[in-house]
Amino acid sequence: MTHRRPVPIDRQVVVLTGATSGIGLAAARLLASKGAALMLVARNEAALGQVAADIRAAGGAADHAAADVGDRAAMEAVARQAVQRFGRIDTWVNNAGVAIYARLADTPDDEHERLFRTNYFGVRNGSLVALSHMRERGGTIINMGTIGSEVPSAILGAYTASKHAMRAFTEALRQELIMDGVPVTVALLLPGGVATPLAEHAAVHAEGDALIPRPTYDPQVVAEAILDAACHSRGNVHVGGQGLFTVAATRLLPGLNDRIGKTTARTLLDQGKWVDRPGDLFHPGEGGRQRSLSQSGRIGSLHAAARCHPIPLGLALGAIGGFAAWKILKNKT
Repeated sequence: MTHRRPVPIDRQVVVLTGATSGIGLAAARLLASKGAALMLVARNEAALGQVAADIRAAGGAADHAAADVGDRAAMEAVARQAVQRFGRIDTWVNNAGVAIYARLADTPDDEHERLFRTNYFGVRNGSLVALSHMRERGGTIINMGTIGSEVPSAILGAYTASKHAMRAFTEALRQELIMDGVPVTVALLLPGGVATPLAEHAAVHAEGDALIPRPTYDPQVVAEAILDAACHSRGNVHVGGQGLFTVAATRLLPGLNDRIGKTTARTLLDQGKWVDRPGDLFHPGEGGRQRSLSQSGRIGSLHAAARCHPIPLGLALGAIGGFAAWKILKNKT
């Protein structure tokens, strides 16, 4: 990747989307506590204003703009406001996202398109607007992905498809910037399940209510990964060892995810009556909550703690492969 001299977080101006709940809210609080100046973005004006006010009351620097990330012109206005208020943009975090829990055949066309407008085009808009302000002086773009982009799941088909597309965009953008020698780092965070309000805000058309895929991590774990990526040159970063293990296992054993798909899908739903709701796809959702009301998350991750000295995925694959080979040889003797 294209490297640049790291800028201490207390000298950075950070644009953060999806800042009123979940990972975004956790990141806003953490980055502000470390001295970053924040431009906060979300659709819920009241919740957004409260987050910014709380940061300023604690001695931090924050401005906010209610905007839809799917609107390119709105993101350009956000960037202009950040530069007018703070003078520049050092890091842009594309964190806003929405979800749909439904079989693909049961997913309404307008909801499917709306999800891509936020999860894919929102990242595309934010990344390209950020790049227009960073191309000469450098900066960092951080895109929030998921291991679902590598391990798709039934019931979350539309969501994981949008994240798969976003991942391809992110990696292609990184390659283009390296090819052109542009001093902008493009990081892609790939957390496993995170105990945020995402499932509670999701559109649902399924036999049961939405759940975050287990095991779940606390949003603070991902917020710390955002902080790390803002201060160092990172590429793709898996957040949470369980997710990395899942990815490694499915690469080693092609077809494994297909065989266990039915079981996996059941863990995504709190079985019961048919649930049919549009969630917050088309309107601002409730803000101000960092964590899920119904699911708790691990407050630590050995893999996340080790990301400053990451073990390559190949070593994980090798370890799993060695174990599998040992089991095969053992069974033959």
